[in-house]
Amino acid sequence: MKSGNIMIVGVGGQGSLLASKLLGHLLLKEGFDVKVSEVHGMSQRGGSVVTYVRFGEKVASPVIDEGEADFIVSFEILEAARWLRYLKPDGHIVTNTQQIDPMPVIIGAKEYPKELEDKLKASGAAVDVMDCLTLAKEAGSAKAVNVVLIGRLSHYFDIPEDKWIEAIEEIVPAKFTEINKKAFELGRNFES
Repeated sequence: MKSGNIMIVGVGGQGSLLASKLLGHLLLKEGFDVKVSEVHGMSQRGGSVVTYVRFGEKVASPVIDEGEADFIVSFEILEAARWLRYLKPDGHIVTNTQQIDPMPVIIGAKEYPKELEDKLKASGAAVDVMDCLTLAKEAGSAKAVNVVLIGRLSHYFDIPEDKWIEAIEEIVPAKFTEINKKAFELGRNFES
């Protein structure tokens, strides 16, 4: 890709900040101009959060408008559906199957939507769905869901695997590096 727009969406506390920082760092090292937005949303209260990562030869703004995202990387499948209108017609969704009940579901005002995977696929998007939580636990920490997702996203880029691993070593705190490298590998090599 010569340029691209990536939205990282999820629920507060899932690690979207580390995921966007890792991705931004890697793309900068690959010679792209990169703009990464701040986390938007109720991240401290478990609410919906989104970060934008835009890269190219020259990027003026970090904001991605509706219909502009090449990828939506989603920590939670309902969040993928919530942000779907931002995806390009030929865009990709990389999503975790995990379901985290939003407040209206918790208080009984609404039900969690059913068959979200089918609805995402019916939109025409290329949908890559995987159980990132199980893979993260296999890597050694449930908190590594973010790097499992980055590993899966890497599958769509023409950037050598060792460059991704190098970015993990440079961004992730040393005591968590090995777990995150394993999480990346599990996500990258996942067979759907």
